[in-house]
Amino acid sequence: MNIVFGQLVGDFNGYFLPNTTVTESQFKASVNRNSLYLVYLFIGKFVLTYVSMFCFRTTGLRISANLRLAYVRSLFSQPVRRIDETSAGIIANTVTSSANTIQLSISDKLHSLFSSLSLTIAAYVIAFKYSWALTLVTSSAILFVLIVYSITTPIIIKLVQQIEKADASAASIAGEVFSSIRTAFSLGAEAQLKEKYFASVEVSREKSLKTSLHLGLQLAPIFLAMYSSFALAFWFGIKLFRDGHISSVSTVVTVFFSVLLVVAILGTLAAPIMNITKAISVSGTFFSMIDADSVSYDGLDEAEVSAHEDIEFKNVFFAYPTRANVQILKNFDARFLKGKTNALVGPSGSGKSTIVALLERWYEIILNQGTISIGGVDISDIKLKWWRSQIGLVQQEPFLFNDTIFNNVAFGLLGTKWEDADIATKREKVEKACEEAFADEYIRQLPEGYNTMVGESGIKLSGGQRQRLAIARSIIREPAILILDEATSSIDVRGERIVQKALERVSQNRTTIVIAHRLSTIRKADKIIVMRDGRSMEEGTHDQLLSLPDGIYAGLVQAQQLENESAPKDDEVDEADDLDTLVRKGTITSLKQGVSDEAFSYKTRGFFRSFGLFLYEQRRHWKLYCLVILAAMGAGSAFSLQSWIFAKLIEVFQFTGARLKERSEFWSLMFFVLALGISACYFSLGFASNHLASNISTYYRRDYFQNMLSNPVSFFDEEENASGALMSRLSTDPKQLHELMGLNGVFPLVSIFNMTGCIAIAFSFGWKLTLVTFFSALPVIFIAAFVRVGYELKFEEWNAQVFAHSSQFATEAIGAFRTVTSLTMEDSIINKYSDLLQAQIRKATKKASYAALVFALSDSIDLCVLALTFWYGGQLLASKEYNPVQYFVVYIAIVQGAQGAGQFFSFAPNIAQASAACNRMLKLRAEVGYRVRCMVTGNALVPSDVKTGAKIEFTDVAFKYPTRESPIYRNLNISIESGQFVAFVGPSGCGKTTVISLLERFYEPVSGSIQFNGQNVTGIQIASYRKALSLVSQEPRLFDGTIRENLVLGLDSAEITDEMITSACKDASIHDFIVSLPDGYSTSLGISTQTALSGGQKQRLCLARALLRNPQLLLLDEATSSLDSQSEKLVQAAIERLVGHRSMTVVAVAHRLATIQKADVIFVFGESEVGRGSRILEQGTHNELLRRRGAYWQMCQEQALDR
Repeated sequence: MNIVFGQLVGDFNGYFLPNTTVTESQFKASVNRNSLYLVYLFIGKFVLTYVSMFCFRTTGLRISANLRLAYVRSLFSQPVRRIDETSAGIIANTVTSSANTIQLSISDKLHSLFSSLSLTIAAYVIAFKYSWALTLVTSSAILFVLIVYSITTPIIIKLVQQIEKADASAASIAGEVFSSIRTAFSLGAEAQLKEKYFASVEVSREKSLKTSLHLGLQLAPIFLAMYSSFALAFWFGIKLFRDGHISSVSTVVTVFFSVLLVVAILGTLAAPIMNITKAISVSGTFFSMIDADSVSYDGLDEAEVSAHEDIEFKNVFFAYPTRANVQILKNFDARFLKGKTNALVGPSGSGKSTIVALLERWYEIILNQGTISIGGVDISDIKLKWWRSQIGLVQQEPFLFNDTIFNNVAFGLLGTKWEDADIATKREKVEKACEEAFADEYIRQLPEGYNTMVGESGIKLSGGQRQRLAIARSIIREPAILILDEATSSIDVRGERIVQKALERVSQNRTTIVIAHRLSTIRKADKIIVMRDGRSMEEGTHDQLLSLPDGIYAGLVQAQQLENESAPKDDEVDEADDLDTLVRKGTITSLKQGVSDEAFSYKTRGFFRSFGLFLYEQRRHWKLYCLVILAAMGAGSAFSLQSWIFAKLIEVFQFTGARLKERSEFWSLMFFVLALGISACYFSLGFASNHLASNISTYYRRDYFQNMLSNPVSFFDEEENASGALMSRLSTDPKQLHELMGLNGVFPLVSIFNMTGCIAIAFSFGWKLTLVTFFSALPVIFIAAFVRVGYELKFEEWNAQVFAHSSQFATEAIGAFRTVTSLTMEDSIINKYSDLLQAQIRKATKKASYAALVFALSDSIDLCVLALTFWYGGQLLASKEYNPVQYFVVYIAIVQGAQGAGQFFSFAPNIAQASAACNRMLKLRAEVGYRVRCMVTGNALVPSDVKTGAKIEFTDVAFKYPTRESPIYRNLNISIESGQFVAFVGPSGCGKTTVISLLERFYEPVSGSIQFNGQNVTGIQIASYRKALSLVSQEPRLFDGTIRENLVLGLDSAEITDEMITSACKDASIHDFIVSLPDGYSTSLGISTQTALSGGQKQRLCLARALLRNPQLLLLDEATSSLDSQSEKLVQAAIERLVGHRSMTVVAVAHRLATIQKADVIFVFGESEVGRGSRILEQGTHNELLRRRGAYWQMCQEQALDR
């Protein structure tokens, strides 16, 4: 185009020279010919832009998808130690925000970069062809620009890496909170956890603010060099013209515009280079994992080793890598007999679960630290996946995937001969396994049966229901080795009895290793190994070990012995029918309630309305607003001033002699003055825009997180609000706002002022040509661009949803790393993740083709504008109606205006992404606001004059989860006196834990009332109410921080003394363990440290945390299920001591009946009639219920250890 333009300038100048020989017809013919060339260029640019844009868009999608896949694949090939050091939040941030940054950089920014580089090469070829001397002189600015980039870019990259590190830390905190939301709410720790998250976000903001100065220092010299080169080019070009080295003005103009194009390109490279720099920085996270050393899967298989042999531990020493100075196993020796049931018992922390970890080869024994062998073959020499396929594992905390019940159980078939069986065969085996695990009964009561979705981590099922599915998943694979790590701890008495029989049946001819605290489950074991402090202390059968009166095992049995004085052993009842008539299976719990969303609606805002609202809300930054707008106005006005100065310089060629020299130097100096002003404007833009973006995006990032935490528990139960999806949105949406507020948003603003200024100056110098060009061509540009923006908005919204889904899946899979590896599901997870990504790519490719078509039209149509301007302007010049100055001012203004429009709409992807992100943030805020308006605020809890336990009254309480037809209760009535120790027992899923949830106000009853010390709980301010409660859940949840910080979480740490903490920990039997650690109460409970803790140790820490709150109401939901007998006995004694003082009311949900036999009242839950929910079958003290010989009596029979 520069060649065509140079030729036209030469023709125009020649036509207006005095005594010219060019006729009007010749002039018009030349104009028509060159205008037609521009139309041909439009066609070529349209086709090439479409192809390149489509290719880059699809390439970006594929590369980001492949990076995501390679990252997740590499994660699953890492040792467990590496996974323990990586939080789910960091993983979610990597596969969403980081991958999106790379995708955008390749799809749009790399496209811009390559287009610019190709233009640079073409421009230089043309410039050197016409005048190498003028090209070299004017190119000096380019060297200066490159030096500036080489100095500032490494500094910015370093700061960006620090920002990414801070963002990853914030994502880790958020992920921890979302995955433990019930614990956070019950502790009233929302404010503290928000402050912790805000602190990490503040670090990110401070690092981001530091980049402001460097961005300004990068932009200012670039634009100074660009406009200074204009002055130099014309001054030196006219000098060459005067000296006769250049023959015509067309040569100067061609070289000038070619070099101008190169320098202008360098000016526009700031945004894409910054984005690509960020992409390079974040790619390090991917490649550090992808390039990491992976676990070796090679070794012996079934042809060379048998899994049906004795397993022997010989002189084994072991310490977790994260606590290398704390020895877990100390010269441990044990032989697990093939085809027999072997049991491991002992206190929490004695190393029982470590045995499982070593057998699963999640950790390897260091050389010369002992051996683990099977049939004399070291297990480290066996092929890893084959070895794990021979083991069926049910863990202490079972994990289920967010999939159907059928698929969760069928996952157990992976790695077996049934992996590729037809669906009918798989369904038969799944149903059989569920029947044996006592899961089929409740599954068939569900409306969707085996196709029921279990929710994230199986949240829609009760603890016992999850445990039974995990058992079914384990036994379906018919393993050679069966490992049960507290497999029946969450199952009710009847379920435990039936499952125990099923396990005894499937254990035949299998090596079975059972870890249990509930000793009734291992009475019939062929061999019991008693552990303490990492050593094997006693071995033998149940009867043999009981014969040692002072033995460790005998003491454990005595601690769990039920007082069965009123239940003669010789009086048996039918174990199948009688209990069935008294207790029926409860329904599934689908956790979703709160303010009805049906009444809430949100109307999606357009870009200007959503973005404008954010700007209005942040109007306290008005000084920065003014600075950005003034600087953008200055930068935008440069283009219109440039067109006027350029036209004057073209006019100079009509002069000769001293007049030519004097005018050329003056107007060249004007270009330099303009360069100084523009550099100041761009420094202000770089500094102020990043400052503004950092402050505003940080504010809304905090607001977004706070709004997420302001939702009720039912919000987090919904599938679209799973922790992985929330982490994805929290990482991505505020970042999109930052991109829009920063340089990416400033350049479109400059383009707007550019267009406005160019159109204004064009009208002032030549309204006729401007009017024709503006109204005939520019509307086409705007229409095409608006269509493109609209399409990009829809595309980005859809794209975000799909990648959020795949991110959620990946995060969930990594969170269940041990479950995945034990089931040899790695390949299945990778394949499913790959299918999700590939499905997204297929759909995105089709949509990208339309987007590229619209982009190509909007990017190329400016050539048609130029062609029309050339042609019509030529007619006006031919008739002498316009002079060259008028024409060139209008022409260059229209050219710059069209380029400004193109630049503005080239940011459509950023605008689309930011607009979608803004709407997601605004919708959540509006939804929270609606809930708050509908919610009864309530009054503060009336404090009691005397420290006594709470009095609780359930009156005609009805409750139903909205997604289920069957109610949980229809007419529940419970009365609990102040200071009482009350227990709830009954089958899994019958609504015991739902009572805890209602007391914690995670949900509200449909009808009826719950009274707390005579006050209706719905009328009490929820924060005030929860301060009076403490909850210890079935699955213990700890947070990143020190032990002390975890214990005082939700409390005012200034009011908590060390003596109070020590007392609570002693009551929970965890103090001795804590002080044995090198850092004591200051020990950090990071991800890796928590993994090294046993379930019992974590549970006791949670119990200590609950006791430290000194509540009026202590809620224990299977709180001692993970404790060994001695710890359990000590904890029970502490609870009974507290109850004796009547200082708190204790409500306990328990399956282990020995823990609640001293309760003041025991409520036995069961289902009344099918479909009518649960009811209380009987209530009374332990002895009263035994005398009735009802449901409770039969439960006790099943747990009597001396039977």
